[in-house]
Amino acid sequence: MFLPLETSFCSRETSVPSNKMGPAAWAAIVVALPLHLAAGFFYVTSGLVAPLWAVLLLLLIWVALGIAGFRNKHRPLYVLAVPVAAALVWLLIVQGGSTLFGWTA
Repeated sequence: MFLPLETSFCSRETSVPSNKMGPAAWAAIVVALPLHLAAGFFYVTSGLVAPLWAVLLLLLIWVALGIAGFRNKHRPLYVLAVPVAAALVWLLIVQGGSTLFGWTA
């Protein structure tokens, strides 16, 4: 009638998640953070090419990508994808704005 103690759903091993990050997660953060900050430089200096509303939109996207990377800090591949995504988004928006709206330096 009752479940044995070993198969109980209240077992301490399965109910408490581990918050420790492994070495791969730390290495991903150490590599991705400077790259994301470097991408941020391009986002900030986009004001030389794009109008203010586009720069604010770019900065909002950059911050959102940073938050996404922080929230997925236990998944090293997601963390490493954040600066790559930031670079691609910046390139697509600035190049697209240049083509569609005639943004020039």
